[in-house]
Amino acid sequence: MRIDAHQHYWKIDRGDYGWLTPALPVLNRDFSPNDLVPHLEQFNLDKSIVVQAAQTLEETDYLLTLSESTDSIAGVVGWLDLDDPDYLIHYKKCSQHPNYLGFRVMIQELPDARVILQPHFVDALRYFAKEDVPVDLLVLAHQLEVVIELLELVPGLRAVIDHIAKPSIAEGVIEPWKSQMATIAKHPSLYCKVSGMVTEANHSDWKQEDFTAYVQHILGIFGTERVMFGSDWPVCLLAAEYEDVVDVVNQSLPDSWSEKDKARLFGLNAMEFYKL
Repeated sequence: MRIDAHQHYWKIDRGDYGWLTPALPVLNRDFSPNDLVPHLEQFNLDKSIVVQAAQTLEETDYLLTLSESTDSIAGVVGWLDLDDPDYLIHYKKCSQHPNYLGFRVMIQELPDARVILQPHFVDALRYFAKEDVPVDLLVLAHQLEVVIELLELVPGLRAVIDHIAKPSIAEGVIEPWKSQMATIAKHPSLYCKVSGMVTEANHSDWKQEDFTAYVQHILGIFGTERVMFGSDWPVCLLAAEYEDVVDVVNQSLPDSWSEKDKARLFGLNAMEFYKL
């Protein structure tokens, strides 16, 4: 099965997308499965994994309900507040839904990333590591040192780094991102989404060669079995069309990659990580 492992849907009048404003006219409208399906069909992608775009339980409920009537949704990565004393109650309720795959930790949104090293946060993630629950980590490049510390405290966490940790592609900065991601890749239960890169480049003037070193580094350290393609649609529309995103990834692949390797990147690894 071929899968887009990271995309979003939203309905503006739901009212919990505070980051969506008229200042982002390209994104400030509803996006539904009918908008995405033509792109999936264009690239022979069977399904997609839809990821929360609002930090509310209502967002997770909305996406799970949407998945019940949408064949193209392989599953939902929801939201969970690990600072909430009732997080396990909320998790267990969501996990009863057959399309619930796991949740995303929004480290990117934290004023101080070291919050994730607090004992209650570590204890929560140790529980999910023990239960082998897939966890998405949305993290910025400058927060990676804290993630490295977290992974030492929570060995065995089944996690995927979203958007290759958002390095400064527009500025061409590769260190210390390169070294820190190599350290993270040493954890065998960590995966990485080759996604969200065009929005880290110059939105109006990016070039294919801007991405090659970043993509090839990720493929080299995580190998063919722990990487997955994600479009980050519709957020990618800030800088590129869906087909551009696919093209950026395809053109960055090493010549040595076989069709089997590409099949893992474009679906099989996502199936294994999310237990589809």
